[in-house]
Amino acid sequence: MPSYTVTVATGSQWFAGTDDYVYLTLQGTAGCSERHLLDKPFYNDFERGAVDSYDVTVEEDLGEIQLIKIEKRKYWYKDDWYLKYITVKTPVGDYLEFPCYRWITDEKEIVLRDG
Repeated sequence: MPSYTVTVATGSQWFAGTDDYVYLTLQGTAGCSERHLLDKPFYNDFERGAVDSYDVTVEEDLGEIQLIKIEKRKYWYKDDWYLKYITVKTPVGDYLEFPCYRWITDEKEIVLRDG
């Protein structure tokens, strides 16, 4: 089963971090992954200025990654998040960068394309 390494960079502005649930979906030329919760047990994910990495395993090869979807869902209270960028390391070792550089407010799904 192919595995992708996803690296998420949170901005360093005041209140840029979030405690909300963050989900990722990879969309490739050969298919789409399931929605994955980005979370490390007993770790405070997406803190201000943090760069966090996650392993995302999929059932079958997705082909060339075209876009990613990020969903933010409320955990406790309204919590905005400043997402700088996401990088994806493919199973063959290629790196793709998906720039964002914006605030994600409320409960939203955003689509990022390779930059």
